[in-house]
Amino acid sequence: MRFWPFRPRSPLIVSAAPPEDLLVLENLLRRNVEDILVIRERQLRGLTVAFGGDLLVSPPRALELLEARFKPFGYTPFLRREQGMVFLRALPLAEVTETGNPLVNLLLFLATCVSTVWAGSGTLNPFAEPARLLAGIPFAFTLLSILGTHEFGHYFTARYYKASVSLPYFIPAPPPFIFGTLGAIIKMRSPARDRNSLFDIAVAGPLAGLVIAIPALLLGLSWSRLIPIPPGFGGLVFGDSLLMRFLVRLTFGPVPSGMDVLIHPVGLAGWVGLFVTALNLFPVGQLDGGRIAYALFGAHHRKVSIATFVALLLLGALTGAMNWIMWAALLFFLIGFHHSPPLNDLTPLSPGRRILGAVCLVLLVLLIPPVPVEVK
Repeated sequence: MRFWPFRPRSPLIVSAAPPEDLLVLENLLRRNVEDILVIRERQLRGLTVAFGGDLLVSPPRALELLEARFKPFGYTPFLRREQGMVFLRALPLAEVTETGNPLVNLLLFLATCVSTVWAGSGTLNPFAEPARLLAGIPFAFTLLSILGTHEFGHYFTARYYKASVSLPYFIPAPPPFIFGTLGAIIKMRSPARDRNSLFDIAVAGPLAGLVIAIPALLLGLSWSRLIPIPPGFGGLVFGDSLLMRFLVRLTFGPVPSGMDVLIHPVGLAGWVGLFVTALNLFPVGQLDGGRIAYALFGAHHRKVSIATFVALLLLGALTGAMNWIMWAALLFFLIGFHHSPPLNDLTPLSPGRRILGAVCLVLLVLLIPPVPVEVK
């Protein structure tokens, strides 16, 4: 699950050149560009220098050369197509030097272990019934395995592409938060190189998480049982996605009227894993689905994000599920619709990745429960 209680800020270090030196800097950068780009236009905006024209080499080769040439000036090149020509934008972003503190990651993980065990135990006062905490271990272990696999899917893929990325930060949320965690995030400290690497980094998390979540759900369902719904039953009811309905039918066959599944804690953790994956796959902002959408649609990403936000509001209104209204509000206020471009925004996404991107959109439909959680 990839949100943080504030809009993400760039972790890149801005190395600001004095305004009086900007023209000198522009001349120096131009000299390093002229054998790579036939310059037809020049722009100076704040501390950004931009050249528009026609590339003389392939975009990957241009990026490789320009990165090495701009680095001594503390600038980073970004390539994209605008106004019918290739624009090279040089931004004052120095190389990332932040290394992070693994102790913080460890402490947050340990705190999340405690909060998820507490949540899984079903007790509000663990000091009154400490023995009941043992009952929360299967839920906590399964859920943290899903979340950890998801985040390390991002982490190792980013490292493969030599992107600067943090270790996962787990977010504890003790009761009354019903699952004991708000998920986990990693911090991307550098832009993706191109749309293909951006796509791979984004898609690796949800797919890796599902590799654990679906078997866990199947195992949990095999340990679950059908029970009659008591008259006047009240409590939390977890909604079924299309995939969840299929797996329940696969395990129990048609569920008779008046009966329901009393799900095992491992199965509940699998359900949470599917739900978290669905939340991440929404094509909004810098969620995993938002990154996939940017890789697929480029400059149209913002329109896709806004359309998804409106669709969430409509889904909440049609189903009466405040869960979706609240998620839409969180996306609007905390995530936003913006996505930073990769360094090379010219190289298109490969056909195979486009097919996998379409599969991810189908997965989103299969994983969304119309009413995630309701109280009866």
